[in-house]
Amino acid sequence: MMTTPNLRIAIMTDETGWHTGRLKRAFRARGAEARCVDLADCRIDTTWLPHGLVIPGFGRALPDAVFVRGIAGGTFEQVTLRLGILHALRESGVPVYNDARAIERSVDKSMTSFLLHRAGVPTPATWAGESAAFAQRVLMREAAAGRQVVLKPLFGSQGHGLKRLGARGGLLAPLPSLARYRQVAYLQRFVAGGRSGFDWRVLVIGGNAVAAMRRSGGKGWIHNVAQGARCEPAELTVPLAQTAVRATAALGLDYAGVDLIPNPDPADDAALPLVLEVNGVAAWRGLQSVVPLDVAAALVDDLLDRKLAAQRRANQQAEQADSDGLPKQSPQRRA
Repeated sequence: MMTTPNLRIAIMTDETGWHTGRLKRAFRARGAEARCVDLADCRIDTTWLPHGLVIPGFGRALPDAVFVRGIAGGTFEQVTLRLGILHALRESGVPVYNDARAIERSVDKSMTSFLLHRAGVPTPATWAGESAAFAQRVLMREAAAGRQVVLKPLFGSQGHGLKRLGARGGLLAPLPSLARYRQVAYLQRFVAGGRSGFDWRVLVIGGNAVAAMRRSGGKGWIHNVAQGARCEPAELTVPLAQTAVRATAALGLDYAGVDLIPNPDPADDAALPLVLEVNGVAAWRGLQSVVPLDVAAALVDDLLDRKLAAQRRANQQAEQADSDGLPKQSPQRRA
């Protein structure tokens, strides 16, 4: 591992705390200076020469790289602008980790499910649409087959807003109002978390599964750490690691926290685990408490040694092509 002096890194976050502290320390260990920046404070300004982007704390320069730790919620317009800043940074040749395209895919649960399905990654059956009547028909059909479904907010994390639906006591409860879910029904077939009642969180960095934990307990069938689940280290088996890596690649993420559950088929010992969600702005405090790996250092190393290094090589090749009179690639193509 080499130090990388004189690098200036922007950690995009709407709040500072344990995670940003660990990241800043890891960047400092590599000789890089990291500064926390709220995307809400950034702006596009075409009079701001030479590039038209204002990133507080960086003057008229751009950061050498960006680590996205958090994006604050807001109106549709506010979130669009904040993601637009990340898009603009990528277009300007700044490596963004994870970039806006990948974050958009992972934040939208319906797109996550679509991309996992298209890539052949095992995941529970999912339906997403704006029709409450169609959602009710799905619920009735699944209940008739003896199954339940989980209604989730399209955007959301930490297990908030999840509602398990199906026949109970011989009666089928009607679909709740979709007003709380912004008039979108995202339904996923409920799969019990194995006979032991747990799920896994696998951390994937730079195309490699590097750590795993089991989560159990919490609020009933919801095993998020934020809901009180207990964390314990888990063996990173080949099926678990390969499935998590495939899920991360399907969304184009540099790093991800992948949530998986055991396959419900007890007769098939070779059945792959099922992917529930892929988190593109993943927290890792619970994982760090049960694994020896320094997660922040691993993330920083991957950003600097792989993504930033690749971007710099691409930029140098583009500059050389330009000096030779060859057609110049756009930053988007280089990223």
